[in-house]
Amino acid sequence: MNATSWTGAPIAVVGIGADGWDGLGRAARQAVDDAEILFGSPRQLALVPSTVAARRVTWPSPLLPALPGLFERHGGARLCVLASGDPMFYGIGVTLARLLGPRALRVLPQPSSASLACARLGWSLAETPVLSVVGRPLTTVLPELAERRRLLVLSADEHTPRDLADLLARHGFGDSELTVLEQLGGSAERHRAGIAGQWAHQAGDPLNIVAITCSAAPGLPRATRLPGLPDELFGGDGQLTKHEVRALTLAALAPAPGELLWDVGGGSGSIAIEWCRAHPGNRAVTFERLERRRRQIADNAAALGVPHILVRGEVCAELAADPGIASPDAIFVGGGLTQDGLLETCWAQLRQGGRLVANAVTAESESLLLSWSSAQGGVLRKFQIYRGEALGSFTAWRPQLPVTQWSVVKSAPAFPAEG
Repeated sequence: MNATSWTGAPIAVVGIGADGWDGLGRAARQAVDDAEILFGSPRQLALVPSTVAARRVTWPSPLLPALPGLFERHGGARLCVLASGDPMFYGIGVTLARLLGPRALRVLPQPSSASLACARLGWSLAETPVLSVVGRPLTTVLPELAERRRLLVLSADEHTPRDLADLLARHGFGDSELTVLEQLGGSAERHRAGIAGQWAHQAGDPLNIVAITCSAAPGLPRATRLPGLPDELFGGDGQLTKHEVRALTLAALAPAPGELLWDVGGGSGSIAIEWCRAHPGNRAVTFERLERRRRQIADNAAALGVPHILVRGEVCAELAADPGIASPDAIFVGGGLTQDGLLETCWAQLRQGGRLVANAVTAESESLLLSWSSAQGGVLRKFQIYRGEALGSFTAWRPQLPVTQWSVVKSAPAFPAEG
């Protein structure tokens, strides 16, 4: 089943809040009353009065693989799906729109938990980032943390507030203020507040959202989404694209939301990590031939809030074993440039319009980039970075290794005009 194959009547997707049936408007109640089959979680189905005649079907687990078959079996009936609050806000409505197409749905939303939380707190909903840790690692919150910033986190369960407080304390944000808002809009609504590093509340209701007002420890290294994180945030053996060159390299790669990067010769994973931190929708595969470095890349990615980075072995071997690896929007080559066939392989895998950036620090690899630039065009740059270091009681400029960078956009091949 796909977005063009749904032939049944539009499916009503009804948002229902913690206030249950009493909180629904006339159109939403009518959609539920008219249904022959009513889908939802046990908690959502229990909010509908027994006078509603529809047959109730609890979502199976795991849900996503079962959805196509579930709707095919019931395609001839009048269907209604219950969702929490706004179905299009991290809800089942988004999944169904992708699966069946937006024309297959009639969505009737209620206020989202984020809307209700901001109403209680007096926060601007438009200016408050909202993150979900439902089915996602808790560490994905880390790239959003910054001094005085306000965030909302959709909890996975009743343990999320405690786990979130522990995470903040471990990463230098133990002074942050947390407010847990439970059962928003219902008769059992409750708020609990405290400081992350001193969190003493017991687990409460699983239906909750956490508000954070961030407070960073003095002297904590700044770790924003902008490229050029401090070198000391990356663990490893020193195989690292350094702070200044990393910022210049990310600028040349020019990540856009939702794009995929291949980081070839990953080292400590710094380029792939900063690429993914640039936007929550960005993805990366990093290729590294040494197992100990692959473990370090995974550790760095988790510690910096982008644990979804895929870590694989040497790129040519991986492609030979699995030619179905998705073609990237951009490729960075930071190691192994002189390996036979490596640049040819990367160039062949890059999609038309994609960007390739390669950095060289040896004369041999620089010569290779000069040759490729002559054949394919692009831009050549050379960077020389100096850092001020103590020399006795004075300061001297210590040069880093100069870096030659080639960046190029892969254009479609030109064909001779006919006739």
